Amino acid sequence: MATTAAAAKKEAKDVKMHTYAWEGKDKSGKIVKGEIRASGDAVVKATLRRQGVNVTKVKKLGSGGGSKITEKDISLFTRQLATMMKAGVPLLQAFDIVGKGHSNAAVSRLLFEIKTEVETGSSLAQAFRKYPLYFDNLFCNLVAAGEQAGILDSLLDRLATYKEKILAIKSKIKGALFYPVSIIVVAFVITAVIMIFVIPTFKELFKSFGADLPAPTLVVMAISEIFVSYWWLIFGSIGGALWFFFYTWKRSEQMQFTMDRIMLKMPIFGELIRKATIARWTRTLSTMFAAGVPLVEALDSVAGAAGNRVYYAATKKIQSEVSTGSSLTVAMQNSNVFPNMVLQMCAIGEESGALDGMLSKVADFFEAEVDDAVDSLSSLMEPIIMVVLGGLIGGLVIAMYLPIFKMGQVV
Repeated sequence: MATTAAAAKKEAKDVKMHTYAWEGKDKSGKIVKGEIRASGDAVVKATLRRQGVNVTKVKKLGSGGGSKITEKDISLFTRQLATMMKAGVPLLQAFDIVGKGHSNAAVSRLLFEIKTEVETGSSLAQAFRKYPLYFDNLFCNLVAAGEQAGILDSLLDRLATYKEKILAIKSKIKGALFYPVSIIVVAFVITAVIMIFVIPTFKELFKSFGADLPAPTLVVMAISEIFVSYWWLIFGSIGGALWFFFYTWKRSEQMQFTMDRIMLKMPIFGELIRKATIARWTRTLSTMFAAGVPLVEALDSVAGAAGNRVYYAATKKIQSEVSTGSSLTVAMQNSNVFPNMVLQMCAIGEESGALDGMLSKVADFFEAEVDDAVDSLSSLMEPIIMVVLGGLIGGLVIAMYLPIFKMGQVV
């Protein structure tokens, strides 16, 4: 009996669901249409018939179409849903409006699937939990807290603000790191082109020179010979090393921990990454705590949202200490990853019973610090990059023109 039940459960789980667009008439004869998730068109017709809809057309929608769903799409959806619920629009109708009005077909399909889950009796949080790729534990926990307390509209608004701020700070960090990395890549490509195609031309010219070449010219020509002979090995090694690095980084927690620790110790960029991580950490904990999520449970979501393995490990340690009776401030102090200002603000927040407000102020402070640091870094990097590029390309040009200058002096 138990085996039969288990087999039936497994069979139900293995049934593949599809999205169907349907059209029909309700009891009053009015034409209605929509989308529904089901295992087949017969199930669609039976479901709608039970709802009093006389189905006239059912069409299976393809799974393709639409671009990738990004964090920005989820943030925008959260803000739209919060705004509509605050305006008194019913939840299912809000999903319909946002889904039909979205420019990304993939997002529309996702929202209609979630709407179908809610229609069939799932809570909103349960529906979100079925799509962990787009809605993490923090998102689902906050929605669940809002449903239980009857303040879903307020918590969605808070969640939308949180996601917008986190998205903004991530964008700042990516922008700060993208500029120097792109310049390094461009500099390498230009140097490789010069070494492979330009320097050999000068080498042929200098063969009939009949005199000793300057040392800088000989060095550049030797490097050029290596590039010409082993360009496939150089580019292949760099490509293979990058692939291995990112492959290992994604799959090895120890690798992630080591790299995140190195990044925090980097000159200039390390402090910027640390400030951004602390801002994200305090913003997440503030949002969770203000929503009424217990501290120990909130710290579990904070660890995942930290975005840095060093702070992830520290948060897990803090969670363990807090669960055994330590105060949050003492546990944070023992982790040795937070500056004194953060610890003092948390201590004041715990004593005054306004921990969420204090953490929010700390997040505001460090977000402003990140903004200032990115602006300063952009101003600082431009002249440094110009000097490095000028020195590299200028050095190559001078090295190759030295023999010509020498020939002019002889003449």
